[in-house]
Amino acid sequence: MASASRVRVGTLVPLGKDNAGSSNGSVSSIPIFEGSNVVGRNHLVVVDKRISRKHLSLHASADGSIEVVVEGPNPIIVRSGGQRMKVCAKEKAKIAHDDVLELIPSDYFVKYVDTGDEHKSSIPMDSSDLKKGKRHSEEDSVAVKRNRQIMEDEALARTLQESFAEDSTTASDMASGRTSSPLDRAGSSKRSNERMHSIGPSKDALSLTFQLMRVQGLPSWANASSVTIQDVIQGEVLLAVLSDYMVDMDWLLTACPNLRKVPHVLIIHGEDGASLELLKKLKPANWILHKPPLPISFGTHHSKAMLLVYPQGIRIVVHTANLIHVDWNNKSQGLWMQDFPWKDAKDINKKSSI
Repeated sequence: MASASRVRVGTLVPLGKDNAGSSNGSVSSIPIFEGSNVVGRNHLVVVDKRISRKHLSLHASADGSIEVVVEGPNPIIVRSGGQRMKVCAKEKAKIAHDDVLELIPSDYFVKYVDTGDEHKSSIPMDSSDLKKGKRHSEEDSVAVKRNRQIMEDEALARTLQESFAEDSTTASDMASGRTSSPLDRAGSSKRSNERMHSIGPSKDALSLTFQLMRVQGLPSWANASSVTIQDVIQGEVLLAVLSDYMVDMDWLLTACPNLRKVPHVLIIHGEDGASLELLKKLKPANWILHKPPLPISFGTHHSKAMLLVYPQGIRIVVHTANLIHVDWNNKSQGLWMQDFPWKDAKDINKKSSI
């Protein structure tokens, strides 16, 4: 079986802006192997498009020398031997142990640390190991992108909350403008047995078929007629099918405790790795998790919808948010929601207009 090996010669260690050796949390540690290495945006845990996806190429030789080539359009700074040298696009520079790189001048500091001959390791890998390494690398990349999205969303939320004083009481009153559905009011077995005469939207409710989700920190007028996840999942739900990409089980059960009472819940998701293991650990015993198989290695299950089955009918929701806190509270998101009644026995052969 064919085999390969990679010799690790050093590491780019993130530094704080004071260069005191403490990480500022914006860059992850980057191992450097003998041969070609690429440093770019995927190594950041925040969004900064000044850093290209292929920002730098590092060519590490067996003798420990490192040649840096600036691949992106923005320059970097190399700090070596007390000197600060600017390196522009397509230019090259040599770095050695303890040299500091500023991936953007005065920002994103990393220090090159040579492992030394006694610590260098040659890691043999057969073809299956290489495939595993590639898969783990892809999972790490997805995790970095996920953390980057969450950090960006939380930063936006803090900015909004600092800009506006939330009037929660008024916002709640304004948000309650959505016409209550017979499905929402079906909270007891007695009501469940009652015949539902009208489930179609009234004229006042027609404009509320499409709605925005409530955003924390906005003034009450901006949240008029908006909805929360509790407004969507309510009443006597017999079966819930929730389709999405990212799922935060802790948040979902806290934000919508009514889901714990649903006898049958199916979560169709796109999670993987450690996130999937956490979902399995936290889910209620009667819940089923399903990740659809994809025909392509780089695809992601992103379909966002809900099917809620009631004694009187079914609620269909098509929405734009992941099942995570920031999507349902700190972003402009929307949904289409409509209830459809079951046919009466006498109308079983009657054709529907839809």
